[in-house]
Amino acid sequence: MLTHFAVKNFRGFADRIEWNIGNPSNYDFNLYTIKNNVIKIGIIYGPNGSGKTNFGLAIFDIVNHLTQKKKKFDYLINFANGGHQGELVDFEYIFTINGYVLEYNYSKSSNGTLKKEELIVNKKLIFHNENNSLEISDDFQLKAQTISDLANSANNVSIINFLLSSYPLPEDHYLILLQNFVDSMLWFRSVDERDFIGLESQVSNIDEYIISQNLANDFSSFIEETSAQKYNFAKQKPTDKQLKYLVNGQELAFSKPFISTGTDTLKLLYYWYKHLNNASFVFIDEFDAFYHFKLSLAVCRKLFELNCQLFMTTHNTMLMTNDLLRPDCAFILKNNNIKPLNSLTNKELRFGHNIEKLYRGGTFD
Repeated sequence: MLTHFAVKNFRGFADRIEWNIGNPSNYDFNLYTIKNNVIKIGIIYGPNGSGKTNFGLAIFDIVNHLTQKKKKFDYLINFANGGHQGELVDFEYIFTINGYVLEYNYSKSSNGTLKKEELIVNKKLIFHNENNSLEISDDFQLKAQTISDLANSANNVSIINFLLSSYPLPEDHYLILLQNFVDSMLWFRSVDERDFIGLESQVSNIDEYIISQNLANDFSSFIEETSAQKYNFAKQKPTDKQLKYLVNGQELAFSKPFISTGTDTLKLLYYWYKHLNNASFVFIDEFDAFYHFKLSLAVCRKLFELNCQLFMTTHNTMLMTNDLLRPDCAFILKNNNIKPLNSLTNKELRFGHNIEKLYRGGTFD
């Protein structure tokens, strides 16, 4: 699980911003939000322009250089903060995986070139690569020439990627475990099926997926369970390209303008929902755009049943309730800080408190 993340000089974050999700409070309700003493589920709030989208993208920079999974084509545009283009962009991660604590830190130039890289596992330095100087653990028994070549490589190759591709490692080796975790991370926006990072290598046609996998009835149940809408889908051939539903015996395309924008985004959500049990860490940006508040709540309850570590952004303060989460799992991002609600007030927050009312009243300002 991811327990800690920090970034500096990435897009709007000129100063270092740090997120600690490895130290939850001792609330005795909604325990499903915590796993192995790490926050497993959370919602991030913040004003427009506070950086919620860019914060999620910053977390997923690790996917861009350690995997071959899907990346955003425009990711490197305005990569470094506009006022500090000549300075490095710094990333810090801490993962806990199968008893290992992995601290992975690296820095990139404004064009995304890797300049510094360091890995520490269970407090032991595995390697540190910076300024043409590579210090690496004897565990890998690299020859002096190999170390020199890596330190002076013009390709700025990741040492992690080199080790993974050059040495046969057991499945429980910490580098394999880290690789598997990062390979299974997913960022996506609910408003655009083409806009995602990680987990998959290419965009799938969602209609074709539902039809070819014979999931029309399952999708119908998903829609009804989350939004109380009922759709009777037409019987289709496995090779059909467009999902259709029946209205008075007539077949209509399950797409706009025949369905609403909110219902259309449910199709995208359903597609990812069917894949999320294979995910390790998921970040959904603007997850409930176009949703009625009751639909937002139903979707949350559905997603929170999954095993993956899951965070989402929203402006919907009606989700700011102890019936769904806890104060240490709801975060406010503003002014280059991201903090849980319980750390933003001296008031002792209890299950019976109306958290949304406190928020609107300025308790967490």
